[in-house]
Amino acid sequence: MPSPVTGALFFFEKMKRVIFYVDGFNFYYGMKSANWRKFYWLDMCAFFSSFLAENEELIAVKYFTATPTQNSKAKRQDKLFQANQLNKKFKIIRGTFLLKEVDCPNCLDTFEVPEEKKTDVSIAVNLIGDVVNDQCDISILVTGDSDLTPPIAFLNNFKKQHEIRVFFPPERTSLHLKQLSQHTTYLGQYKHRFKQHQLQDSVVLEDGYVIQKPVGWV
Repeated sequence: MPSPVTGALFFFEKMKRVIFYVDGFNFYYGMKSANWRKFYWLDMCAFFSSFLAENEELIAVKYFTATPTQNSKAKRQDKLFQANQLNKKFKIIRGTFLLKEVDCPNCLDTFEVPEEKKTDVSIAVNLIGDVVNDQCDISILVTGDSDLTPPIAFLNNFKKQHEIRVFFPPERTSLHLKQLSQHTTYLGQYKHRFKQHQLQDSVVLEDGYVIQKPVGWV
């Protein structure tokens, strides 16, 4: 049986502050590759909180993305974000899409395709900035993009006691990220948690407006 002193120390154990950094583009296309369209209507904070230990506290879920150029996709994305923003811990950091010329090797024509910009830089700046400013004790990066290894390598040297974890979206992985992180989680193994943490089909916003789960997300 623990002594009163030991019990008191356990009771007053400092909660570890956790921030998630979600590479929205990588996360979305990972779910799409897994054919998990029915799980797009995800309660982000509830879902990611389900992976935390009892002595860990969610500070924020920072979701990095850009507004789709296609109007119908942009409207569905906006609905998802409005519903999630009812939880003040859900933060959106937007990049942008720029048109990039791509040559077709078969028909020899040139096409313009949208390419997401600023996301990697924004994630790196936030990841490093939050550690430097002592905003969290654990950083969890949700991506399979190995381009994000430099900020992790920097933090591993800058503050060795800071814990960095990587959550790989479904159908996404990176050996380099795995080697640099203290712990990795493969979200493709947690289909049941995606199912458990879906938003209500109808969500009432603070102004009373009701938004509906997009048609087709079933």
